[in-house]
Amino acid sequence: MGIPSAASPIGLGMPARQRSGEDTAGRASELALKAFMSMSRAVAIVGPDGKLLLPNSVFAELFSGTELIDLVSPEARRNGGKSDRQIDLADGRAFWVETIPMEDGWLVSAYDMTERLAKARIDTLTKLGNRLAFNERLTELLAGPDSPEAAVLLIDLARFKAINELLGRHVGDQLLGLVASRICSTLESSDVVARLEGDKFGIIQTGQLQPQSAASLANRLVDLIGSAFLLEGQLISTSASVGIVLCSAGESSCEEIMKNADLALHRAKNDGRGTYRFFEKAMDDKMQLRRELETDLRSALTLREFALVYQPLLNVKSNTITGFEALLRWHCPIRGMVSPLEFIPVAEETGIITQIGEWVIRTACREAATWPGDRTVAVNVSAAQFASPNLVTTIISALAESGLDPQRLELEITESVLLDVRGTALTMLKILRAIGVRVALDDFGTGYSSLGYLRNFAFDKIKIDQSFVRGAPDDTVGRAIVHTIASLGQSLGIATVAEGVETEEQMTRAVSKGCTDVQGFLISRPMPPEKIGDFLALQDENS
Repeated sequence: MGIPSAASPIGLGMPARQRSGEDTAGRASELALKAFMSMSRAVAIVGPDGKLLLPNSVFAELFSGTELIDLVSPEARRNGGKSDRQIDLADGRAFWVETIPMEDGWLVSAYDMTERLAKARIDTLTKLGNRLAFNERLTELLAGPDSPEAAVLLIDLARFKAINELLGRHVGDQLLGLVASRICSTLESSDVVARLEGDKFGIIQTGQLQPQSAASLANRLVDLIGSAFLLEGQLISTSASVGIVLCSAGESSCEEIMKNADLALHRAKNDGRGTYRFFEKAMDDKMQLRRELETDLRSALTLREFALVYQPLLNVKSNTITGFEALLRWHCPIRGMVSPLEFIPVAEETGIITQIGEWVIRTACREAATWPGDRTVAVNVSAAQFASPNLVTTIISALAESGLDPQRLELEITESVLLDVRGTALTMLKILRAIGVRVALDDFGTGYSSLGYLRNFAFDKIKIDQSFVRGAPDDTVGRAIVHTIASLGQSLGIATVAEGVETEEQMTRAVSKGCTDVQGFLISRPMPPEKIGDFLALQDENS
């Protein structure tokens, strides 16, 4: 509809002709009209039929040359009440329109939201689109009947959190800006790119042959982002993992596409980072099974489905059992016995490991307190548990409640615990060590095996991974590693344990290389706590 003349007083419900100077009501009407026309906000009078009757000058200018749609919502027409809503015009502008009922029509005010909405779709740090803009474009693409086949790529950076913590937030922000620039340099003009959150970026690739184009783009992104960045005079290295999902118009929702892309990204990260993976149906099936496992795992503690078994350690010099390692077992009524290799990673990823770990520590301390002598109990503590500020207080509380001598508790940690740029894990270990708790470095030889760990912290024990102990007789490399670690322990006054000893030949080899202790099926399989007394009594008889 057209815009009526702003000079016409039609629809104000007041006289059309100027009355005499003595007519107070007329003067009031004139003043009201002038005030209405001079308002800085866009306002107008709309008749009962929804037709625009009188706009003020701001309203007329704002909508000049525009074919207006109905300003009054159908709901407001039906009930005659106030309404607020967003109206999008064909020219791309958006307005927030408020309608207030009058005696004969509505008073309408309009606010131009176009610029504000545009800013709400921009990531201020990288100047790319944000998740809102990305999802809107993807939804629009999927809804279009003639939309081309497209691919959605999700990109995640490695070590970004560590870079932020180690070098500062400002360096992390600069890195994100440089990554955004490198991503943009790989794209075609028809592609859409956005920073979705934190260090995660998204790309919608359209108008190209798939899946070849998505794979080629992912390769370029991995290579380009994997090259070092120069920031504040230092080289910063990261890597990119990319998850890809192919989509066509009308096949899936935006939510389904993003969920599948996340699954593909998760797979790429688990496969070692610096790579890309396409979504496959099997990924979704696997994730469904994982969610079911997580649900069962969360209820396992409450339902008392966990138990501890204990595997002994033998000191080769004295030929006596010096301690036991506590091993977690889960007997699920539905799943049966669930392997720790299956449920521990899920527990760590979801954070459930904190509650499970506390139960393990308290149970191990309580049960070990009943053993004869001063035999130790070793408990595995993961990096995820060290992320909890309550770990130290939990251990101290467990020792106090059980009455176990702190020197009889041994924490087994892997190198991943010490890959903590803030050093909080090392601080916690030193506090626990100060009260007498022993600490062992587990699976030594499989990770970085940095001698710096041994220099920064006085470990009581080094456990040599079973993959080196169980090597074939002609495995000279494995033998050399066992010998080197055992010699290192001897030089530093640290006990060394050969894990996974199953045969007499492996036992002889471990002892000949200098290991002070052995652990494995040759000594004993893990046993429930009620069997430990009989086992120790038998060992004492045979010693």
